[in-house]
Amino acid sequence: MTLIKSISGIRGTIGGKVGDNLTPVDAVKFASAYGTFLKNNSSKEKLTVVIGRDARISGPMIHNLVVNTLIGLGINVIDLGLSTTPTVEVAVPLEKADGGIILTASHNPKQWNALKLLNEKGEFLSGDDGAKILEIAEAEAFNFSDVDSLGEITSNDAYMDIHIDEVLNLPLVDIEAVKAAKFKVVVDGVNSSGGIIIPKLLELMGVEVVKLYCEPNGHFPHNPEPLKEHLTDISELVVKEKAHLGVVVDPDVDRLAFICEDGEMFGEEYTLVACADFVLGKTPGNTVSNMSSSRALRDVTVAHNGNYEASAVGEVNVVELMKKNNAIIGGEGNGGIIYPELHYGRDSLVGVALFLTHLAQKKMSVSALRASYPEYYMSKNKIELTPQIDVDAILVAMTEKYKNEDITTIDGVKIDFATEWVHLRKSNTEPIIRIYTEAPSQEKADVLALRIIDEIKVIAGI
Repeated sequence: MTLIKSISGIRGTIGGKVGDNLTPVDAVKFASAYGTFLKNNSSKEKLTVVIGRDARISGPMIHNLVVNTLIGLGINVIDLGLSTTPTVEVAVPLEKADGGIILTASHNPKQWNALKLLNEKGEFLSGDDGAKILEIAEAEAFNFSDVDSLGEITSNDAYMDIHIDEVLNLPLVDIEAVKAAKFKVVVDGVNSSGGIIIPKLLELMGVEVVKLYCEPNGHFPHNPEPLKEHLTDISELVVKEKAHLGVVVDPDVDRLAFICEDGEMFGEEYTLVACADFVLGKTPGNTVSNMSSSRALRDVTVAHNGNYEASAVGEVNVVELMKKNNAIIGGEGNGGIIYPELHYGRDSLVGVALFLTHLAQKKMSVSALRASYPEYYMSKNKIELTPQIDVDAILVAMTEKYKNEDITTIDGVKIDFATEWVHLRKSNTEPIIRIYTEAPSQEKADVLALRIIDEIKVIAGI
C-alpha cells in the first residue's frame, strides 16, 4: 500500500493502480473532494484556492490535474507555480483565499508526491476536516460547474520574493548584524525550490552563498530527508570552502538542518532549540514541540522561565497546542520551525533568518553554539510494515510491559525513563512503525532502540 490518507494529506507513489498509488485518477478524485468540501462549507459565490508545488519530476503533471479539477468545480485558482510549503501558507491569507494546496511529498524520495491541504488561514486542515474530505472522495459526491461557471487561473510568481520580504521584516531579524558578520554559507537545496529561495534570502542578508544541488529539476542527488547519513557532500564542502556553516532544506522547504564549520551536524533536533533560545531571550514565553522531539527544548524553555508542552506528532497537533499554550515559538524536532509572528506553519526561511541573527549576535562559531546546549542524543529507527503486522496490538503489549514507567498514549506510546525515553508510533506518511529514542549519549540511545526493536519483533513474531 503506497497511497496514504492521513492528517498530513494525500500521499502516494506515482504510477501503478488507481486506489493503490497516487495516479492521475486519484489526484483528480482528492482535488475534487477538497474543492467540494470548501464549497459545502461556504456561502460565497466564488471561491479561491492558492496552489504551489515543489520541483519533483511529477510536479507539473499533478499540478495540471489539480488546478484544472478545481477550475471544473468553478473555483478560481491563484497559481504560484514552483514554490515552497511555507510560501503557500503565507500566500493564502495575504490573498484572502479560501484554502490552499501544496503539491509535495516533503522529505519523501522522488517517486512520491502528495496533496497537502490548507484552510483559509493557510494552516493544515484539522483531522475532522480531513475525515470529511475522505468521505466525500469515497462517495464521489462531486458536482462540477457548467461551462459558464468555470473557475479562472491567475498566475503569480512573485510569492517567493514576498515570503522573503515578510521574513526580513520580522522585528527579531537583524539584517545589519548578519551583514556585519560576513558569513559564508553552503546551501544544499536538494535540487528543489529551496535551491532558489534560500540563496536569495541569504544574499539579501549580506551572506556569501556557495550553492550545492540548487538546480530545481527534481532529480534529488541524495535521499531528500535531511539526516546525517544523506549529507556527506555538504559536510565535506563546508570544510573545503572554509564556510561558517551549511544550510540544508528538504524539497518543500519546511525542514531545516545546519552543518557546523567543522563539517559535523548541528543536529536537526537542535535547529528548533537554537531558534527558540534566541526568541525566548528576546521575547519571553512558552514553547511546544511534538512528543518525538528532544528534551533539550524543554530545558532551554525552563531556563528562560517559560512553559514547555509536548503534542502528538503532526504539524496540525503542534499548532493546536501552540495556540492553547500561547507558545511564541514551536515546531518539530525534524528541523521544523513554527514562528507565529509570521504564520502557523513550519518555515525554513524563518529558521535561517532567526538562526543567523542569533549567531551574529552571539559572535561564536556554530559548533560552539551547539556545545552551549544540553547534550542529548537520539536514535531514529523504523520497522517496515506488512499487512500481517498488527501495530495496535504491538503498542498495547508494549504499554503493558512498561506499565510501571511514565507512559503517554496520546500518539502511539511514549515511555519516559529517568534519563531516557522511547516513542513508538505508526507513521502518518509512510507504511512504517517509527522507533525514536533519546539518551545522554549516542551509545545509550542506540542500545535502548535496539532493545525495543527486538522486543517489538518478538511480539510481532517477525
